Amino acid sequence: MSPDSSISSMSGAVKRYRTMAILAGIMSLLLWFVDLPVAYLFDNESWKAKVTWIPFVHGWVYALYVLTALQFASKAKWPIVKMLGLVLAGTLPVASLITERKVVSQYS
Repeated sequence: MSPDSSISSMSGAVKRYRTMAILAGIMSLLLWFVDLPVAYLFDNESWKAKVTWIPFVHGWVYALYVLTALQFASKAKWPIVKMLGLVLAGTLPVASLITERKVVSQYS
């Protein structure tokens, strides 16, 4: 593998991670601050019906986030603990957005 192909491969991994980190952050914010309050704080079936898609989409987006985070971290040759931290960053609403900024600033 030539140095140019490893750089473009790393660049692709960063772009994929960036996209999924932003999507995971947005979906996490929607889950925590729209779906959960509507489901548990408000007694309005109409509102609940309108947000039932959020947990479903969030689950799929998070699964894809985990795969892209693992791919990026393995290409960056990160240790397991740091890789696990990157995966867990997708569980908190703003953490994936913060880690995305750090990864992009360091690897782009």
